[in-house]
Amino acid sequence: MTGPFVILDRDGVINFDSPDYIKSPEEWVPIPGSLEAIAMLTRAGFDVYIATNQAGVARGKFTVEDLDAIHTKMRDAVENHGGKIAGIEYCPHHPDDDCDCRKPSPGMLRAIAKSLGASLAGHPFVGDSAKDLGAAEAAGCVPVLVLTGSGAETRRQRPDTRYVYDDLLAFARDWIRRAPATRRDSQP
Repeated sequence: MTGPFVILDRDGVINFDSPDYIKSPEEWVPIPGSLEAIAMLTRAGFDVYIATNQAGVARGKFTVEDLDAIHTKMRDAVENHGGKIAGIEYCPHHPDDDCDCRKPSPGMLRAIAKSLGASLAGHPFVGDSAKDLGAAEAAGCVPVLVLTGSGAETRRQRPDTRYVYDDLLAFARDWIRRAPATRRDSQP
């Protein structure tokens, strides 16, 4: 049986975003509290997955190898804080491509569920954009909005969103209280 898990968007949720893409490990800078949030979720027994649109690959801004290096830096930073990223799904396609993986389509979220042999019902997808919320709804996840990245603008567009948090750390603290998982250590 699959244990509890959460799915996170990357840019604007875990790290600061850029209108010109995050193109190298040097440009990847975590949002304060995000690494601690992932560590808290990990310690509380949640597996943490990432689902991220990365159209910069299709646009020639960076390569898949660059993206892998960015993700290696992110994983290392998370592990240095005591957390773990269980898996990363990304869409490298151009927004005009006809793919099922680019959010707001639910393909990446469904791929995570398929890899786990699990339903997405009751599991949160945390994002900062209307595309993230749309993907969560289409996949049957619990849509969660954080106000980092483009989250404040998204809240104005989607004022009916039920779960809204200042940042990933606020989400982690509340979600752990709401849906306690099997603890991986003795710390709260």
